[in-house]
Amino acid sequence: MPETSIPPPPVVTRPNRPVSETLLNEKWDRCLSSLLIRSSLGLSFGVVFSVLIFKRRAWPAFVGLGFGAGRAYEECNSSFIRAGKGQSRS
Repeated sequence: MPETSIPPPPVVTRPNRPVSETLLNEKWDRCLSSLLIRSSLGLSFGVVFSVLIFKRRAWPAFVGLGFGAGRAYEECNSSFIRAGKGQSRS
């Protein structure tokens, strides 16, 4: 039986994203998910307190939403600041 060598298929090289862009995308994903989770938790705690303590007023729900969103913003901001300090600027 004759052996024929079949050439391998050509390797297609795709340009990969730079590492910094990938890290930035991961940070943004983490920040957006944190914003969604913390805001919804703050809103739900505000609704519970509104029903149980504040005679169904709307402001506790909005305050809880604001606290959750503010906490997520502060966490993301510090994450981006820490990442920026690692870079040296020439």
